[in-house]
Amino acid sequence: MATRSRRGGGGGLVGAIRADVERLHGAWMELVFPRQRGRGHSVMGKWKPETLPQKIGYYGWSTLGILGLLILYPLTVLGLATRYYAVKLDSTRTRLGIVGVTGLALLVWGLLTIAWGAMSYMEQVDIPLDAVLAVAAASGVATISTALAATSTKVGGRSLTVVLAYPFAMTALFLPPVVAALVTPSLHPYVLDPSYDFAVWVLDNVLFVGGVNEYLRTNFSLEGAAYAGMWLGISFPLGWFLGVVVALANLVRPSE
Repeated sequence: MATRSRRGGGGGLVGAIRADVERLHGAWMELVFPRQRGRGHSVMGKWKPETLPQKIGYYGWSTLGILGLLILYPLTVLGLATRYYAVKLDSTRTRLGIVGVTGLALLVWGLLTIAWGAMSYMEQVDIPLDAVLAVAAASGVATISTALAATSTKVGGRSLTVVLAYPFAMTALFLPPVVAALVTPSLHPYVLDPSYDFAVWVLDNVLFVGGVNEYLRTNFSLEGAAYAGMWLGISFPLGWFLGVVVALANLVRPSE
């Protein structure tokens, strides 16, 4: 076992990284060329080019794959970390079931709403009714999003988990504080003001291509419910991104 690790380039972190990169590069090469991935101990061996055109195509494709790995492998590491925490949450969902997870979210957010409402009747704290209703609305958003995420994971398999479960999980994380802040002025500096600054940064540094930022500035204004719409719009692409990097991690290191 130790001899094999030494021959493979060392164990531990270095050996794991090397194994991951070789697996990814082999999968890339096998998109075009036969017998590439995992052929080290195969009887037929790994296919290698013989003619000059084959060599040009082979090594050119290989170089392109190496350049892609400079971007792809960090995403794989992110996917492994995301999968680790997703598995922890999924084990909780498995033990509690969809009804249990939904009930737990309803209990936590319901208690928060009750506590917030009780504070509004205390003489020491002057909390308007709208703020209590905002927390109640946030509770509903969080509970429904949690239920949809748990249901998608349970009945949909990996594809539906990527398409729906991760986005709904991001929605359950992002929308409640935004909904609560919309009618609670004391929360504006902590939720809405950073959201506005983030939107300005995205418009200036990401959506400047093709004049998208100018179109959005001309036709839309970030106020009121638009904040919730913005974070809903962020939740789904971010959820899809995390789902894809987890799928990439499963390709490199299949989960048991």
